[in-house]
Amino acid sequence: MALVLTEEQELLKETAADFCRKTVPVTHLRELRDSKDESGFSRKIWKEMAELGWAGILFPESYGGAELGFAELGVVLEECGRTLAPYPFVSTVLLGGRAVLLGGSDAQKEAILPGVCEGETLLALAFQEAGRFRPFEIETKAESTASGHQISGDKVFVLDGHVADHLIIAARTSGSSGDRDGITLFLVDAGADGLTIERTDMVDNRNAATVKLDGVSVDASAVLGTVDHGADILEPLFDAAAIALSAELVGIVNEVFERTIEYLKTREQFGVVIGTFQALKHRAAEMFCEVELSQAVVLDALRAIDEQRPDLSRLASAAKARLSDTASLVTCEGLQMHGGIGMTDEEEIGLFMKRAKAAELTFGDSSYHRDRFARLTGF
Repeated sequence: MALVLTEEQELLKETAADFCRKTVPVTHLRELRDSKDESGFSRKIWKEMAELGWAGILFPESYGGAELGFAELGVVLEECGRTLAPYPFVSTVLLGGRAVLLGGSDAQKEAILPGVCEGETLLALAFQEAGRFRPFEIETKAESTASGHQISGDKVFVLDGHVADHLIIAARTSGSSGDRDGITLFLVDAGADGLTIERTDMVDNRNAATVKLDGVSVDASAVLGTVDHGADILEPLFDAAAIALSAELVGIVNEVFERTIEYLKTREQFGVVIGTFQALKHRAAEMFCEVELSQAVVLDALRAIDEQRPDLSRLASAAKARLSDTASLVTCEGLQMHGGIGMTDEEEIGLFMKRAKAAELTFGDSSYHRDRFARLTGF
């Protein structure tokens, strides 16, 4: 299949682009940042996005979802990337919602997913315990009790953790830190006794939190999936989230590239438009080639999720490694070509760079994914 959007996806792209430009432009992120908004995003606008079907884009119609696919979600995330819209697609839809969809019981799905699709319920996945993405380095313990489990441990970089209604906690029920087996997922209410959530200030003005669990008690019905086999849910979650985050980065690099080219066409130095300088032309041409390649890689990876291809994990790592590198190149070049003004908060180009740097480290940077790609292909 050609790596282009279908007619329906083009229509979705136009709708998403129009909504993001008018409702959540980059100035919206500035307003949230400068006002120190408690949520970090507008719940009213999140509800509007849900009414457009975006929050339920991956979920079955029986739960109020649109029952579309990742190719469609990628279109929306790309447009959100263009305006730096700080909304909980990754935390609530890609991680929390899909964890419930993949591993939840019928009762859990009925209780959680309709609220997600309506934009009412917010979720967060608490798995990370180190500064870098190490998916199975989990030391948080879940000890068996007469009625269920008691969970103790600390989590960092919990996306949207401070606003979540429910958290999905990855805890070790057997084995040692680093082992794939022995991890269990638990659905925990954000108000549970012994659970402490503290918001973290992020360089890109997005939301994350540290989570401390001090003997949090849950009953047996809180388990998502099967005890000791949480990795069977986590692995497809991380692959899909890495690809979806790469789609957001596609939007970022496209926006930065277009803004930079426009600046090169209008900025004069020594009485000459700087876009006529040969060295800058070469740099812009390199940016263009990397952006085009990155778009194709991500679109293929998004379709691989929908088609359930056997090489999905390799494509996920290829996409995240490629986009991490491309985003770093394009945002750095864009800022440099804007000159001194690019270093100021007055100019928006720096905000794109901050978001790209944070996204690069989320779910593994380019070094992590190149190594993973090599291992998956037998190198």
